[in-house]
Amino acid sequence: MADTRDEPLVLGIETSCDETGVGIVRGTTLLADAVASSVEEHARFGGVVPEVASRAHLEAMVPTIERALKEAGVRAKDLDGIAVTAGPGLAGALLVGVSAAKAYAYALGKPLYGVNHLASHICVDQLEHGPLPEPTMALLVSGGHSSLLLSTDITADVRPMGATIDDAAGEAFDKIARVLNLGFPGGPVIDRYAREGDPEAIAFPRGLTGPRDPAYDFSFSGLKTAVARWIEAKRAAGEEVPVRDVAASFQEAVVDVLTRKAVRACKDEGVDHLMIGGGVAANSRLRSLAQERCEAAGIRLRVPRPKLCTDNGAMVAALGAEMVRRDRTASAWDLSADSSLPVTDPHVPAEEPAHPHGRAHGHGHAHSHDHVHEMSKENLYS
Repeated sequence: MADTRDEPLVLGIETSCDETGVGIVRGTTLLADAVASSVEEHARFGGVVPEVASRAHLEAMVPTIERALKEAGVRAKDLDGIAVTAGPGLAGALLVGVSAAKAYAYALGKPLYGVNHLASHICVDQLEHGPLPEPTMALLVSGGHSSLLLSTDITADVRPMGATIDDAAGEAFDKIARVLNLGFPGGPVIDRYAREGDPEAIAFPRGLTGPRDPAYDFSFSGLKTAVARWIEAKRAAGEEVPVRDVAASFQEAVVDVLTRKAVRACKDEGVDHLMIGGGVAANSRLRSLAQERCEAAGIRLRVPRPKLCTDNGAMVAALGAEMVRRDRTASAWDLSADSSLPVTDPHVPAEEPAHPHGRAHGHGHAHSHDHVHEMSKENLYS
């Protein structure tokens, strides 16, 4: 087994939505992945309530960090950096994570890395399948995002190829589950019902797949409306709604478009690797259809295990470790949450030379900030 002691040891904090995630990695090795979810608190509202999410993050932050450190068997003072999701996401939720990360980094005298949520979803695959090929095409699908991204350097160069122009795929799953009275979140329950249904029972539309439509953009609003109207028509006629067939046919329409466009992008760009991430990447039909179409096209498919597809701190730590390893400039102490941080910014570096000691050098050896008091460093998890 390779010696990883000289690889960067980084703690990552993720609070972009309803899950408080804290991960610790050493290089590309996952040491801890602690998550505190508030999904049950949102279920009665049928969706995520930002204020509820923010308060849940506040309550869960310190216990989740302590649990991750214990699970990893490391001390906070031994970390080489603190990474945190700076955006995109819910503004209030992001602020909780950013504030916590700045407090820990300052007290410990460690460099701070504000990183991009979407780039983190790509980078997490390194914990499962090793270093990312360069370039890599990534299909990210979740409750808030449906994006096709081309990355030649996950720390510095991520280019958007296409994105949803309305509803994200995960959002559509939630809305159809609500119409079918299946509860929240919709992704897992739709997947479960679809396994017992006929994906060809109902011919639901495939958005933006015409010859004149954008090659890589997505649209699921029309599909959502078509499914809802089909269900309403059945109910108005006093007929029973075939829930399993509806779930299967709806799901097939979504994954058909996602995989078709992702494979097309790989072919057009000459990229032989496709990585799929985000919460919807846990969908069993998306995985199987992507595998089938990638094999037919000679493309290698990389999909992390389901737990790493949903929002988690491990993905943030993975990108943070890569920032340290590649000696990227750390973030400044005035780092702020940016709910619309573009994916073209994998991280938010400080402007040189304002933060000369806020970067890590070499493999896991970080310079402490000169103005951090030694007392605070010794007292915090010494």
